[in-house]
Amino acid sequence: MHLLLLDSASLYWRAYHALPDSIVGPAGQPVNAIRGFLDTLARLIEAREPDRVVACWDDDWRPQWRVDLVPGYKAHRLDTIDGSSTGAGDDAEVVPDTLAPQVPWIARLSVLLGIDVIGAPECEADDVIAALARRHVRTGDTVDIASGDRDLVQLVDDRTTMLYTGGTSKSRGGRPWVALDPEGVRERFLVAPEAYPLMAVLRGDPSDGLPGVRGIGAKTAVALVHAFPDVQALIDAAAQPCLPPMTGRIAAAIVENEEVIKASMAITVLGDRPAVPDLPPRPSIEADQVREVGDDLGVVASVDRVLAAWGHEPRGM
Repeated sequence: MHLLLLDSASLYWRAYHALPDSIVGPAGQPVNAIRGFLDTLARLIEAREPDRVVACWDDDWRPQWRVDLVPGYKAHRLDTIDGSSTGAGDDAEVVPDTLAPQVPWIARLSVLLGIDVIGAPECEADDVIAALARRHVRTGDTVDIASGDRDLVQLVDDRTTMLYTGGTSKSRGGRPWVALDPEGVRERFLVAPEAYPLMAVLRGDPSDGLPGVRGIGAKTAVALVHAFPDVQALIDAAAQPCLPPMTGRIAAAIVENEEVIKASMAITVLGDRPAVPDLPPRPSIEADQVREVGDDLGVVASVDRVLAAWGHEPRGM
C-alpha cells in the first residue's frame, strides 16, 4: 500500500496565509483555508497516486508531557484567558478568528472525500504521523508525508518520502512541495534524517520553543552532529574535549546544558506512541454529500478537483 499522511494543521495554516480571506462562501464566511487545503490535496493525490490518505490531526497541539520536559515548548503560540501570560492550564493556541471556523469543515470534507481523520490523546499530528509511518514501513508499505514541519524529516528513509512544503513559494497552480528522500534531506539540511533532531536541539528551534545551547549556532551544530552522531556520544565527548570541533567552550556549554539537551531530545525524537490507533476501515467517498457541502461553502470546484483526482466522474456524467 502507498500511504499519504497529511500534517493537517501545517497544510491548512499554509493555505490560510497563502490565500486572502477575501475568498468567501455564499454566506460571506472566509473559505480561503478550506479551498487551499482541498486544492493542495487534489494535487498531492494526482502527483503521488496514494492508495489511502490520512489527515493526521492535533488532538493535543501542546501535550503536557512535552511541557513538563521543556516548559517553554510552543509557549510563544499561547493565548491565555486574560491575555496577560503564557502559562499552562486554560491556555489555547492563538488561531485567527477567520481560520478557526474553517477547521471543522476541513475535517468534515476530508471524511466525506474518503480520507481518514486521525488524532490521539496527548498526541500532536507529528506523533500520529510518526506512529503510522513506522508501522506501515515495517509491513512493507511506502509512505509520503506532506508537511512544512522540519522535525518530520527524521522519518525519511528508503520507503518514506517527505513532501516538504516549508520554504516553497507556490500554494496553487503547481506543486507546493519538494519531495525529499534521504539524500534530499542531506542536501537541504546538511545532516542525515536520523540526525536532524540532535542538530535542531543543539542550535535551538524558535518555532517549537526549543532553547538550544548558548554559543552553538547552525554551522557548529551540523559539525558536531557529523562528528558525534548521537546524543550520548556528544555528551561523552564533551567530558573529554580533545577532538575538533569540540572546543573547551563548546564542551563546557554542553556539560552545563546536558539535562536540557536530553529533555529536548525526548520531545523532539518521534516514536511509535501506543495511543495512536491503527487505521480503521477506509471511509467511503460520499460524492453527492460532499458536493452538497461544497456548494454550501462555495468550494465545490475544489471538491470536484479532489474527486477527479480519486477518479470520480465529473458531476452530470
